[in-house]
Amino acid sequence: MTSETLLNFVALPAAAYVIGSTPFGVIIARFRGIDLRKAGSGNVGATNVGRVVGRKWGYLCFVIDVLKGLLPVLLAGIYLRGAGVGELPAYKQAAWLAVAFGAIAGHVFSFWLRFRGGKGVATSLGVLLGFYPYFTWAGLAALGIWVAVVLVSRYVSLASIIAAGAFPLLFAGSCLLFDDWSVGRLWPLLAFAAAMAGLVIIRHRSNIARLLNGTENKIGR
Repeated sequence: MTSETLLNFVALPAAAYVIGSTPFGVIIARFRGIDLRKAGSGNVGATNVGRVVGRKWGYLCFVIDVLKGLLPVLLAGIYLRGAGVGELPAYKQAAWLAVAFGAIAGHVFSFWLRFRGGKGVATSLGVLLGFYPYFTWAGLAALGIWVAVVLVSRYVSLASIIAAGAFPLLFAGSCLLFDDWSVGRLWPLLAFAAAMAGLVIIRHRSNIARLLNGTENKIGR
């Protein structure tokens, strides 16, 4: 294994995992004298921070969790693409995706929290925005769907589930809009998009049960 391979497929994803693992929601709540894991829903993400600690702290946590995905992926993309602007070969796509997976896995399975963590929505959004240009436009469209569903339903969980499910379709659709994009050549990205959406939805299984039972919390309550 060459030093370049070790850097691309081990060191960079590991660094992204460590960054993603940092539980900023828990840290913010701890500064306010609250154990976030024992308050509200027990989730360590921005929604529970906003509910338990205060709305402005929830917004702060959301922004930081987005940055946990955005910055590692954006910097890795700059490194992997170099001065090139054309389509990446499959092995560089795979290396970039490994960094993206590391950031999301860190948030969802944080080693600081005994491999437990949040649902991965905000960090996944950061990953999509940082994976420019391939995931960025579909990610922004998914964010628009998320905002619309929240405004209509007042359920953050429902919005996250719908936006996650829509994202692979949005990415596949974006491949049809750009002449130099091809699902056949970008299939690693489509597979990752589907896997990421599946992970987010699975992490919301308890929310799905509460939505079906009519006991899920709405924002503003």
